[in-house]
Amino acid sequence: MQSFKKIKTVITPLDQVNVDTDQIVPKQFLKLVQKSGFGKFLFYDWRYDDQENLKSDFILNNEKYKNSKILVAGDNFGCGSSREHAVWALQDYGFSVIVAPSFADIFYSNCFKNGLLPIVLEEKIVEKLQRETGMIEVDLENQIIKTSSEEIPFDIDLHKKQILLEGLDDIAQTLQYEKEISEFEKQSKTPSVL
Repeated sequence: MQSFKKIKTVITPLDQVNVDTDQIVPKQFLKLVQKSGFGKFLFYDWRYDDQENLKSDFILNNEKYKNSKILVAGDNFGCGSSREHAVWALQDYGFSVIVAPSFADIFYSNCFKNGLLPIVLEEKIVEKLQRETGMIEVDLENQIIKTSSEEIPFDIDLHKKQILLEGLDDIAQTLQYEKEISEFEKQSKTPSVL
């Protein structure tokens, strides 16, 4: 997993609430066995019509947001089934940060496990960000979102922040204790004397 760096980009406003994981990546695309390749299926039913042509009225199909790395969405983002593929699709498409008033618990946890930063902000602040047209910067280390007119602080669990900054997935976190684990294994193999 890559370490999180500052992100400076335009935001993609997705003014939708209760966006579930089946909308993020529909179930028919869950056959891939690797984490990459899901970006082309992100919001598939909203991006494409029945003939697989891009829908001109969907936000991701607007050239203005082509290289955006920050998605600003509505309340309860990532609800529904616990598929990790939803996070993979968002990342593979190019998003590094998702901002919303709230997230489904499992989706929120899966974001950190895969290096995607979910930021929870008050609804009125999210709505204001969705109207932001200039570049914004997300600074995880200082926990600040900088717009052209203000700095917005955000809260994040210290451990989750650290794993993103250091780029540590579950295995890398475990390997930090390799010495202790090896010592424990040695001790557990030694027969105890009564």
